[in-house]
Amino acid sequence: MTQGMLSEPTGSVTGAGALLSILRDGQARTRAELVQLTGLARSTVSQRLDALLTHQWIVPATDSISSGGRPATAFAFNQGARVVAAADLGATHARVAVTDLASTVLVEKTADLPIDRGPEATLGWLVDTLKELLAETGGQLCGVGVGLPGPVEHSSGRPVNPPIMPGWDGFPVPEWLGSRLGAPVLVDNDVNIMALGEHWAARPEVEHLVFVKIGTGIGCGIISERRLHRGAQGAAGDIGHIRVTSAAEVICRCGNTGCLEAVAGGASVASQLRNAGIPAENSRDVVGLVRAGNTQAVQYIRQAGREIGDVLASIVNFFNPSVIVIGGDIAEAGEHVLAGVREVIYSRSLPLATQHLSIRATELGDRAGVIGAAVMVIEAVLAPEAVDLTVSV
Repeated sequence: MTQGMLSEPTGSVTGAGALLSILRDGQARTRAELVQLTGLARSTVSQRLDALLTHQWIVPATDSISSGGRPATAFAFNQGARVVAAADLGATHARVAVTDLASTVLVEKTADLPIDRGPEATLGWLVDTLKELLAETGGQLCGVGVGLPGPVEHSSGRPVNPPIMPGWDGFPVPEWLGSRLGAPVLVDNDVNIMALGEHWAARPEVEHLVFVKIGTGIGCGIISERRLHRGAQGAAGDIGHIRVTSAAEVICRCGNTGCLEAVAGGASVASQLRNAGIPAENSRDVVGLVRAGNTQAVQYIRQAGREIGDVLASIVNFFNPSVIVIGGDIAEAGEHVLAGVREVIYSRSLPLATQHLSIRATELGDRAGVIGAAVMVIEAVLAPEAVDLTVSV
């Protein structure tokens, strides 16, 4: 059993959940078609469908299907059967949303919210905000997904020694939120949920994808064979704290020296600009200066892209993704950061690894995180075994 009492089961082959998995592709099907697809007896399929109808996981399709005789009723996945709460909590700001079971955002809210306020103040705001949004949408809440800007132990959903989150280490986020929202809670690193969101909504056909978030810090989420790769404990993809030669003895906020984040993260670039006499407090200020055509900001951003590209070149050689997606605040600087990343990756990676490699900006923008947080919950709630438990068939 995983965090927040939501498991990630493999599912049964013949239960009601398996039928629902078939119908989740958006195509309505009749009993006869489901019998043919599953090899189950018609009476068994009817029993499973009745259970799914009772719990509103499916609905009769609007149009019946006729083969010349009496029209046969088709059944479709009911994406409005439940709602999902999703939160993407960054270092300095937050985005919260309520979605349906297809991850369509029904209502959302953004706010400046420093994560260093501590867990109870931050999560208290989140509870109040989600209750407001849920009151607007109505619907039965089936789960809550949360992304945090630090390392998260996947099995427990608890932050582990997060560098920029004082007071959060070991905090029982799923239990604290779950007791106040009355629903199971799943928690992951913010870059992992962004990778999930980008892959689900924008690139579901891609088997191997790396999502790189360049904001206050730097991290990446890894999609391997269309599944999120978290590693043994949930720490996979933490490239921001890989040591780079150009950082030399620069002290990182994690306590180590020479980390990529210390020279190429948004906070670092803002600091470089301040040292040059140009006012910049955070990554958003950096992007604003780039968009305004500030030459020095453009130079620093492009160099940050090169530093990140140097680390990513090793990942390209090791993992061989087909797509690298750049997201986070600094990605809004556009082609300047992408140019720096591409320049180094294509010059330092093996030709075979870059033969069909695409390096692009995120298509979902700021929404990637909340979409991914919702997807994390949806995939757990709609896993065949989980559905079988709800319908008790």
